[in-house]
Amino acid sequence: MTLSLVAADPATGEIGVAITSSSPAVAARCAHVRAGVGAVATQNVTDPRLGPALLDRLAAGASPEDALRALVAEQLPELIAFRQLTAVTPDGRTAIFSGDHALGVVGEHQGNAVVSAGNLLAAPDVPMIAAAACETAQGPLAARLLAGLNAGIAAGGEAGPVHSAGLLVARDVAWAVTDLRVDWADEDPVGELNALWERWEPELDGYVTRALRPGAAPSFGVPGDE
Repeated sequence: MTLSLVAADPATGEIGVAITSSSPAVAARCAHVRAGVGAVATQNVTDPRLGPALLDRLAAGASPEDALRALVAEQLPELIAFRQLTAVTPDGRTAIFSGDHALGVVGEHQGNAVVSAGNLLAAPDVPMIAAAACETAQGPLAARLLAGLNAGIAAGGEAGPVHSAGLLVARDVAWAVTDLRVDWADEDPVGELNALWERWEPELDGYVTRALRPGAAPSFGVPGDE
């Protein structure tokens, strides 16, 4: 199973993915962002190559709908039928594809600058609940994505337990400013991801400063770097 949200904040240009699954290291295979281009999730019997391929089409100027339609059309039908793909661009346009052989109970929902999808779900409305929570949450995009993921889990999430989770966000620099992963947890990987975000958020901008203006970078109290 995978439950994911991809979302954008058109006011800031932030784009990101929040994702959880019963399989290990879900974010390593399924979450993709490219600053100024878009955020993509590729899931359900995953082909990680599809994420960069979809981002390449978005970077070339295709809309999410056109990019996804073209990518699906060039895949072998017997393979693409197993995939779920979602995409969002920084201006909030979204697209989604769920193949006929996506596993178990499948759900999807496109909201305002957010799209959520899942398979092997406890109920088909889990993505709708997750997307709605993301839309109404406050704070930076990462916090809103986590609010959506938390709501999806609270609504039943997967029919069975999840074991990995990830959060990936890009904004006004060329790299992902947030890239947090719980690759395996026996219990509550989404709770562990929330804790990672709480630890990371106060230092996020400091690490961007370290890259752009190292002379002005905070030390974070590391011994020997006061």
